[in-house]
Amino acid sequence: MFGWLGRGVVRHPWWTIVAWLVAAAVLVVFAPKMTTKSDQQAFLPKKYESIAAASLAEKAFPSGDQKVSREMVVVKRSDGGSLTSADQQKIGDAAKAIQAKAIPSVQGVMTDPKQTLSQNHKVQLIVVMLPNGFDSKTQKAGQNAVKQVRAVTADQLKGSGLAYGVTGDYASSLDNEKSNNQTMALIGLATIVLIIVLILIIFRSPIAAFLPIIVIGLVSQVTNAVTAFIGKAFDLSFDQGFSVIILVVLYGIGTDYMLFLLFRYRERLRAGDDKKTAMITSVERVGEAIASAAGAVIAAFIVLVLASFKAFGALGPQLAIAVAVMFVTSLTLVPAIVSLLGRFVFWPSKAWKKEPKPGLWVKIGNGVGRRPVVAALASGLVLVALAAGALAFKADYDFQASAPQNTESAKAMKDLRASLPQGLTAPTEVYVQGNGPLDKAAVNKFDQSLAGAKGVGQVAPAQYSQDQSVAKITVILKLNPNSNEAISLVKGPFRALAHQNAPPGTKVLVGGTTAVFADINTINNRDLSVILPVAVLLIGLILALLLRALVAPVYLVIAVLLGFTATLGATVGLFQGIEGKDGLMFQLPIILYLFVLAIGTDYNILMIARLREEAREGHDPRQAAKLGIQHAGPTVAAAGVILAGTFGALTLSPDSMSAEIGFGVAIGILLSAFVMSAFFVPSITALMGHKAWWPGHGDAARRSKEPPPAAEPYDLVDRRV
Repeated sequence: MFGWLGRGVVRHPWWTIVAWLVAAAVLVVFAPKMTTKSDQQAFLPKKYESIAAASLAEKAFPSGDQKVSREMVVVKRSDGGSLTSADQQKIGDAAKAIQAKAIPSVQGVMTDPKQTLSQNHKVQLIVVMLPNGFDSKTQKAGQNAVKQVRAVTADQLKGSGLAYGVTGDYASSLDNEKSNNQTMALIGLATIVLIIVLILIIFRSPIAAFLPIIVIGLVSQVTNAVTAFIGKAFDLSFDQGFSVIILVVLYGIGTDYMLFLLFRYRERLRAGDDKKTAMITSVERVGEAIASAAGAVIAAFIVLVLASFKAFGALGPQLAIAVAVMFVTSLTLVPAIVSLLGRFVFWPSKAWKKEPKPGLWVKIGNGVGRRPVVAALASGLVLVALAAGALAFKADYDFQASAPQNTESAKAMKDLRASLPQGLTAPTEVYVQGNGPLDKAAVNKFDQSLAGAKGVGQVAPAQYSQDQSVAKITVILKLNPNSNEAISLVKGPFRALAHQNAPPGTKVLVGGTTAVFADINTINNRDLSVILPVAVLLIGLILALLLRALVAPVYLVIAVLLGFTATLGATVGLFQGIEGKDGLMFQLPIILYLFVLAIGTDYNILMIARLREEAREGHDPRQAAKLGIQHAGPTVAAAGVILAGTFGALTLSPDSMSAEIGFGVAIGILLSAFVMSAFFVPSITALMGHKAWWPGHGDAARRSKEPPPAAEPYDLVDRRV
């Protein structure tokens, strides 16, 4: 199949390029607008209690607080002293001035010493109500309102000895917008520079270095268009927070696939093939390995459609589309371009003409071939030791804490949480629903039971719907509403108490931000327990089809799972252990699953395919391991360094969540390339011997009665990936 594809593309390169460009233009021009969301609640199924509570609130209180975002003007004395009566009067005047300004989008302004003044009199709040929404228009309006609120407040408090800061969702997004844009630009530049520099080192050719950048830039536009079409067809919404990850995946995987092709092309040119024959042979030889690797990644990504948390359910197809488009590109558009360039793709270097001298990978191959037991134990112990750290993983849901802490909104939030109940920023909402008008005495008694609950700071009097059948009770927690402690409290004891003490004949629902994250916590655990086994099964099936064996796929899957756990453990060790963070972003395990489990399989596929081919040449298992590492090791290493580097660029982000993703995926890819593929998998295969290929014994398919030729060491190339 791949030989036929290679011949068709290479013999008609211009037709291939023109067809590709026309198809890309049509897709980009006619693509619908991609639907995106940034509200985590929007991705939860309706059956969860927090979503049911939000739905009830919309019906019972159509103009209620669930449609309002509270931006907080946090006011304190510049000298750190207690607020005096005169100070409180000045704060009240500032609130009136904000109200009188008639700022667009501002629905109300409130400050009341009885409710918004801290008990220690260090802080008083001015609460500004704005429309709550996650579409771009509402977000922009909210940010503009915050700008004007800040201007009015600054004018009112000038020379008063009072300092202020505005915090809240819109204030945070406004403060972080410029930083995020600069960071994304920096990450994009760093990714491109890294790819160019590393390929320049490998091939010493600016043409080879810039080829992936140009091609992947085009592919990214096509990927977005295809994603938009599929999103519209299947009514999928995508989390806009993952857009940078999609781009990094394209550059990382795309560069890997192109490297595999260029390595083989250089190999064939060295062997004396003309430029067209060299490319046809390269596509034929590399095609199966790239197809299997891409298939494993796509299968792992597609499994995310089983996720109940729909942010991941949509991300899976989005990533699968990106990989599929890149796979097709790497075996059609890229071969067409390179076949036209010929040897010029490596210009001006002459190094492609010479066989490299024996180097590090020859030594590693010799060591593993001679002592596979030592190699297996040493690499296995490294992975197990790192994996132990995964037991200490704690989820973190505090998006504000992950953002840069030197902004006005971040500093104001610290002042607020230091003096007032932390739950004030995101109250927990308890809804009591009856079949008819509620018994207010029973509701008041229920209200009092909530006030005495553990972790509760304040409880507001109940608000009733127009028909008196629903009551809403606002509960302010003492804890940070996004903390693990608050989530565990709401998820367990608080919900249990609320349900147990429900007034007779009523139904109680607990909602609000903390309740949403409590449900996300539950759904994440469920998703990981379903997705991981299914993905492992699919990857195992792909490996079995590629290798036509059942034993090797088993220990390869075990190796990948061990690598995934080791990656999580290493990330926990750095951020929770060394840096002392309370927890890691709640999405991290699934994101590491996506990239370490899926992409890490690529390198195992390339290595195991090479080990099989060496065995088919008649080499005994240890000799096959030795030669497989010598030939395929440098290729895997080069690809791993580039892919890890592209994700590593995310560590430049001041947002700690992006940094966690960047470090976690980068270390996972490096473990896959340099521990699993270079040591663990070859050594286990050497120890298993012919049993690894049971029941098909694929290692015996090409045996010859003649002794195998002496092996030549190679540097960054493998002859039969």
